[in-house]
Amino acid sequence: MKAPSWHPDFIVIGAVKAATTWIQARLQENPQIFMPDPEPHYFSSGFDHGEQWYRSFFRDRPETAEVIGEKSADYLAHPLAAHRIAQTLPEARLVLQLRNPVARAYSDYKMFFRRGQAKGPPEDYLQGAESPYPRFLEDGLYARHLSRWFDLFPREQILIYLYEDVAVHPQRIIEAVSAHIGVAPVFRKEAAAERENNSQAAILPLPLRKALAPLKDSVRPLRGKQVFENVRSLLAREITYPPLSPALRERLTDYYARDIETLEAICGLDLSRWKATARNTA
Repeated sequence: MKAPSWHPDFIVIGAVKAATTWIQARLQENPQIFMPDPEPHYFSSGFDHGEQWYRSFFRDRPETAEVIGEKSADYLAHPLAAHRIAQTLPEARLVLQLRNPVARAYSDYKMFFRRGQAKGPPEDYLQGAESPYPRFLEDGLYARHLSRWFDLFPREQILIYLYEDVAVHPQRIIEAVSAHIGVAPVFRKEAAAERENNSQAAILPLPLRKALAPLKDSVRPLRGKQVFENVRSLLAREITYPPLSPALRERLTDYYARDIETLEAICGLDLSRWKATARNTA
């Protein structure tokens, strides 16, 4: 039975901290595509809200949109998301962007650090089962997670590409994703240099961010306006993150080594770039 017209035709399922917001922004530049800005997380943490709640994310789609999609980067690693999507949207095209798991884990840690949720050095969070945030390590076990998806979806329904290729071949990535979801590509050359959720970008100090949190929706229309950005630039500062030590980087590389080998075998990917312990993962 064909899914209702408001249901997504494609879903970007992850991985977390692998620049999925970049591909979302590029796809949203295509007038043939509608994707809501927020991540619904419906098939992961929001499933109990029900289908009508999920439907509300797509109520503003224009009639001219030929293809509907969504992006929730936690779907890949969530233990129930693959089954739920297979039950609800068995024909949905799935898009997956993978990043060096060591770099992904450190980037995830940095996000929590700038939010004030992680307060200690990476060693306190990226070593073993004692981590207060298991996702830092577990989300990078891509082969383990993908096995669930491959059990439920045909391989040709899942497009997989690498984060590291976005900077080198951004147009090629846009063309591949567009072909996978069934639309003509739209690509701006300027998009090659654009980064979303950049950890190096200057941000407001944490106490000020917390104080202004209730006003987040109110000030959103002001973003990009010259006066607003000028005021923000006076207060924003680039964050200095605790570094990932060479010793910890090597331990993480060893931790992911077997999963990477399995991932190469089941996906036919060349992941030799991920295997060097001396790689700069900042």
